[in-house]
Amino acid sequence: MRDAEARLAEAVGLTAAIGLEVIGQDIVPLARPVPATLIGSGKVDEVGAEARALEPDVIIVNAQLSPVQQRNLEKAWNAKVLDRTALILEIFGERAQTREGRLQVELAHLTYQRSRLVRSWTHLERQRGGFGFLGGPGETQIETDRRLIGERLAKIRKEIEEVKRTRGLHRSARKKVPYPIVALVGYTNAGKSTLFNALTQSDVMAKDLLFATLDPTMRGLRLPNGRRVILSDTVGFISDLPHELVAAFHATLEEVLEADVILHIRDAAHDETDAQKRDVEDVLAELGIEIDGERPIVEVLNKIDLLDPEEQQGLLSHNGRKSAVAISAVTGAGVPDLLARIEKSLGRSEVHFRLTLDPADGAGLAWAHAHGRVTARKDRANVLVLSVSADPQDADRFRHRYGARLKPDMAAHPA
Repeated sequence: MRDAEARLAEAVGLTAAIGLEVIGQDIVPLARPVPATLIGSGKVDEVGAEARALEPDVIIVNAQLSPVQQRNLEKAWNAKVLDRTALILEIFGERAQTREGRLQVELAHLTYQRSRLVRSWTHLERQRGGFGFLGGPGETQIETDRRLIGERLAKIRKEIEEVKRTRGLHRSARKKVPYPIVALVGYTNAGKSTLFNALTQSDVMAKDLLFATLDPTMRGLRLPNGRRVILSDTVGFISDLPHELVAAFHATLEEVLEADVILHIRDAAHDETDAQKRDVEDVLAELGIEIDGERPIVEVLNKIDLLDPEEQQGLLSHNGRKSAVAISAVTGAGVPDLLARIEKSLGRSEVHFRLTLDPADGAGLAWAHAHGRVTARKDRANVLVLSVSADPQDADRFRHRYGARLKPDMAAHPA
């Protein structure tokens, strides 16, 4: 169970993320949800009195409301009411920049809104006249709107499928290069974009805001051992993430599904860091990613610069010996250890071998450097011996091209 104060602070942060000013806030103990209004009648009256005094433009309930509950609260408080799902959708709608992002937001919003037509459109519960040759009553306005939303949803899903196909082509093209994918995941505002910018010298929006990053971004990164990878920044996760959003952003999160290594970025200075970790793991599980599966997942404790110096040093001194890596994306502390951990994680899947070439075979030498990672070179009288590491897919290409000139490198170890 999360701390009530922390949940309230997160809700205030979500509200600030879309530029709303919070003029009042309250924690309501809830022993048992009330079907009609979620909270008890006494608390409904209390909030109503406060609303009459403050006259807010909108009242936000940090929970998921049913359409009936939302309608009843709006009547009781005489104000617009948004629940947690609607608030997150508002943020996503404001932040989406790419065509794909906007499509996904609209898909999630319409899926959410379709279930609330009875609440939102009660004034339209009237019948339109039927066509003369059909006779009988026409469809109601609600039925019309529900049908139009259904048609729009079908169109959006088709367009998102096209986006997924395009992404698939891009991934196929990258596999031919190929560069491994390293995906950043984590709770919203854990510092993923700040780390992304620090590693790739990019200028992705990185602010102290929930959901500062919405659209996925990918950049090349060269590791200390010379190996190139593609780093992918993704949308942040959050507790009680609406199912509509998980479904809608599946295309974006496919980059995580295809990643060779996943970096789980955590805010080590946050009071709720352990609860946030569980929330992220729950979303990953919903996407079909096993936490203890074969794919390497590196836990990264970020924002250690906000901890006490003694605590900072304690975490940094354990880097490389414990499962988690402690870093500060702002100061750069621990980043070399993180890069080493990425190299080691990628090295698990590499194939190591020795390649014998003619010293005059410049084209073969260039090919080996282009399709593998040459870790050592020995120039002998009439022969050139290379120690090479490569992904399994590229190792097959080496075997096909060089055959008997390829021997397993028994002395090699993962990076």
